Amino acid sequence: MNETTQPCTLRERFFRRERRSVPAARRLAYEFLAGWGLAGTERGDDVLLCVSELVTNALLHGVPPGRQFKLFLRYDGQVLRVAVHDSGPGDPSMAEQVDESHEGGRGLLLVSALSDKWGVGERGLGKVVWCDWDLPIDVLVPVAGEAFSPSASRSR
Repeated sequence: MNETTQPCTLRERFFRRERRSVPAARRLAYEFLAGWGLAGTERGDDVLLCVSELVTNALLHGVPPGRQFKLFLRYDGQVLRVAVHDSGPGDPSMAEQVDESHEGGRGLLLVSALSDKWGVGERGLGKVVWCDWDLPIDVLVPVAGEAFSPSASRSR
């Protein structure tokens, strides 16, 4: 398929504010990546790690008790986007320094290092934190159906 005939692929799902949402979000992202032959590749692993970081940040800092967040994955033939929408206040920012004695504080540093770009957007209620990877369609090989076998890789 060429760029003009390749449809935009989209997955989105709401998750509850609970720990098991992190592995559930990673599974959804893995299924999405597998459809493009990216599961198990270096870039696919980067996407999965960023999904974990953004979802964990939403759970810890962005989703008030009793509310949900939404994971959004989109590939349009040029850019793969991961976005997490939450209803909490605040504007996430990267730590200027990481305290080695604390476990946290590295999430957005990882997202910044592993994705091609990232940012924060406003919503009517809350915010959306997103990250993108430039992945032109000629690099990817769509896998028919819901197969889970990686068929392409890309080095950085």
